[in-house]
Amino acid sequence: MSKVKCIIVEDEPLARQILEGYISRVPFLDLQGSFEDAIDAMDHFRNQPVDLLFLDIHLPEIKGLTFLKTLTSPPAVIITTAYHEYALEGYELNVVDYLLKPFEFERFLKAVGKVKRDMQPEQTLAETKDYLFINIQLKKVKVYFSEILFIESQKEYVKIVTTDNSYLTKVSTQEIEGLLPDALFQRIHRSYIIATHQVRSFNSETVEINGNTIPIGRAYKHVLKRL
Repeated sequence: MSKVKCIIVEDEPLARQILEGYISRVPFLDLQGSFEDAIDAMDHFRNQPVDLLFLDIHLPEIKGLTFLKTLTSPPAVIITTAYHEYALEGYELNVVDYLLKPFEFERFLKAVGKVKRDMQPEQTLAETKDYLFINIQLKKVKVYFSEILFIESQKEYVKIVTTDNSYLTKVSTQEIEGLLPDALFQRIHRSYIIATHQVRSFNSETVEINGNTIPIGRAYKHVLKRL
């Protein structure tokens, strides 16, 4: 697919710098502009196409959500803010994701991955399978999404634990996460991805899946609402 043209609207210099650094690490993102306020961003919208907007809520002069409501044909939007109380209003405006500061690169990558998948041609989406093939030694093994319990990062490998087996394959956690459907799987820790439909119980610190207790990372507390 072609690159995703994006802009940043963020009044905090450090937050803007972090976003610019994250974007530079993602090959399919193309940063077109970085703005301190909504007024300057409006001028860009008039003259240039934008696929993705990284938008802070507390901006000078015009607030982020107010600015978003003024756009007649808004692009995909990822909210970046330190205030969780605006999440519901943001999702009512059909934002792609809501990132609570400070957020790590892995969480950022998951958010922009949603945009990438949404921009895929309809034919590609229609061909989505309910399984994946993983490399195990010298062969490829089919693993159905419905059978996966959780996935654990182990340095340059991941361990995929299923209802009746476990597999160790040489692939990064980010790569395997990109192959999993969002409707079925959720990252809850830097080292763990879980199948949400397999969760038997959970609290503010852990989830339990098939007798396995899995920690919830501090940066992933927002997933409790989804669970």
